[in-house]
Amino acid sequence: MLAARPYRERYRRALGVGRAQRLVVLNSTWNPESLFGDDILPSLLPRLTSELPVDEYRLAAVLHPNIWYGHGPGQLRAWLDRARRAGLTLVDPLHGWRQALLAADAVIGDHGSVTYYAAALGTPVLLGAAPLTGLAPDAPVHAFVRTAPRLDPARPLRPQLTQLIDKHSPLPDPATFTSSLPGESATRLRHLFYDIIGIPEPDAPALLEPLPLPPFEPAAHTVPLQVLTTLPGSGEVSVVRYAGPHPAPDGPGETHMAVHEDTREQSQLSLAEVVFRHGAADDPRFGSPALWTTETLARHPQCALAAYITGPGTCTVRTSDGTLLHLRADPGADADPAAYASALYSWLASGKSLHEVVAQGLTVGTGGAVHRVRFNCG
Repeated sequence: MLAARPYRERYRRALGVGRAQRLVVLNSTWNPESLFGDDILPSLLPRLTSELPVDEYRLAAVLHPNIWYGHGPGQLRAWLDRARRAGLTLVDPLHGWRQALLAADAVIGDHGSVTYYAAALGTPVLLGAAPLTGLAPDAPVHAFVRTAPRLDPARPLRPQLTQLIDKHSPLPDPATFTSSLPGESATRLRHLFYDIIGIPEPDAPALLEPLPLPPFEPAAHTVPLQVLTTLPGSGEVSVVRYAGPHPAPDGPGETHMAVHEDTREQSQLSLAEVVFRHGAADDPRFGSPALWTTETLARHPQCALAAYITGPGTCTVRTSDGTLLHLRADPGADADPAAYASALYSWLASGKSLHEVVAQGLTVGTGGAVHRVRFNCG
């Protein structure tokens, strides 16, 4: 992990983490008092997905292999189905956990070794489960569990994460006790093992396999999204999206629902102001983005805007009056184009001019960043 630190941004991009997003990794060991075993994680997930804006936070879970194979991958995915559809990624328990730790901005964990490794890397850690039973009183992990910051489930989660990250000061002990000889473990351990076996050690240096780059696995939000929007200035739209119920804004602003076409909550499609999907522009199953938007608006006549997302920063949208637009964000923008589609819907729903959008574009604030988006008539 130390050797792979220079590739942190690659690991973040592999998980689809935007430059302004914060990646929160949920980690559990496998005994009954763990984050998962004590039912803390299953009860925490609905709150995380409803309290954390999807464009500002990315969620991933690293669960001990014994959780996977004790219950079975199918059962685990079924238990966490709602969270997965709300954007949670289940990280490969053998081949992806180290990359996820390196990519993380914060870890919510327990007394297991992976959480301790996160602290050793200097990553902010909140303990959601912190049992001391079963830990030797003189063990470094015992001291860590006793002193590390605790998650308070009775308080809102987002302020706790913000405070943890913004005021973080790495604990010195985990790094010190994880290895007294950082970078030398391969050489030292091989020498020890060959000495125990009683045969000569090879002349070649002891080398470790570098961590593989995980497959690209961005967040997939197929639950209905609650979208809060405001128009703070000329040509500007602010978009905040939640993958669960969230209180409407007290001040100025509007709320609408955006729903992925493949949602399991099919009944919500008839209530959505924006219906969207992701796909290649030349996918023959949908005919074309223009055809898909036409069919979608015909299938859902109450829908105000249909959006076919063709790639990073690009999207084809059709409004309820039949106007076809091609949307493109400026180079480097890494927000979900579905957020741009919601910005366009909000602009038009407020009575603003479509011609102004085409002529001048929109400035969309979402996920802690500002993006310039331009529109061309189809």
